[in-house]
This record gives sequence, C-alpha cells and structure tokens, in this order.
Amino acid sequence: MRHKVTLIPGEGIGPEVAAAVKRILEATGVQIDWEELEARTDKATEAGQLVNQAAVESVRRNHVALKGPMGTAIAGGAPSVNVALRKTLDLYANLRPVKNLPGVKSRFEGVDIVLVRENTEDLYSGLEHEVVPGVVESLKIITERASTRIAKFAFEYARANGRKKIHAIHKANIMKLTDGMFLEVFQDIAKE
Repeated sequence: MRHKVTLIPGEGIGPEVAAAVKRILEATGVQIDWEELEARTDKATEAGQLVNQAAVESVRRNHVALKGPMGTAIAGGAPSVNVALRKTLDLYANLRPVKNLPGVKSRFEGVDIVLVRENTEDLYSGLEHEVVPGVVESLKIITERASTRIAKFAFEYARANGRKKIHAIHKANIMKLTDGMFLEVFQDIAKE
C-alpha cells in the first residue's frame, strides 16, 4: 500500500533533517509518495501570514505531513510560519515525550513524562501591539472551547497509553480569569 505524504522540508537545517528522515522511512519499506512544498511564501494572506496555501491544502488533502524546522525571526521580522500553520490547520495538541535514554547519564533517572501543550491559544495567539512608544502589550487568549478540547485530549491520551497521573500547569493564582478558567475546565473534565 502506498501513502501520499506532504513534505515541507523547512529552512536552515530543515532540508537536511527532512532528507535524513526520508531515508529512515525508506529503509522501513513503507511506500511513500512525497508531495514536496515550501511552507513560506512571499505573498501575505489576508491575515498577514506568509503561508503557502498550496502546502496547507496538501496537508488537508493528504491528512499527514512531515515538516522540517522553520526559521522564525526573533524580536522582529515576519510572523511565524509555524504558528500560522498551527492556527490554519488547527494543530492544537503538541505532544512532547521526555524519557531517559539507555546508556546516557542524566541528573535524574527514570524520567518518563509526556507534556501536552495547547498550541493555538494563550500567548500563541500572537496578538501584540505597541500601546505607546516603549510599551508593548501581548494578549493572552484562553477560551473554554480550547481548554475543554486540550483537557479531553490529555485524559484520552493518558487512558490510551496507560498513564496514571495528569498535572495541569497553570498560573491561576495571578491570572485569575484566563488560567482560572483553564483550571476550572480541567477540573471539570477530570471529574468525568
């Protein structure tokens, strides 16, 4: 059986990383037809994003993609293509497994954690503006819908993978409305 996969090689070391992963996948014998596209375009969309809409449509059509690292300017420059792809494709759940590697010395032993991060809201909304010269503001957006969705995802992932504990990381002691709502939603989902 052949699989159609979108390949977004990325920038900087991205193409080299993508090429190495392609070789690894080829060695498995899995038959993949790669649809290779760049994620960045020179023409901004209506939302001001520099995302290649053909790449977005390819991911939607193929339902799977391999994306290499993308460059994101620090403290200036164009909006992040990574963030634009997450928002456009609604890639809300970011899974980050953390485990000790056999034979590699570490300060802590027996580490086996999976971080589940909501990837489309909070400060990832990317809503910033200059209030007055020398004063900038970043808006932290939290919705009940996204909080519910990520909490359900975390619990379903834990159940499906034999995990026994879930911790909700928040700052509700200071951000009483945004993180407060996130925590309340998480606690409600936990009861279910």
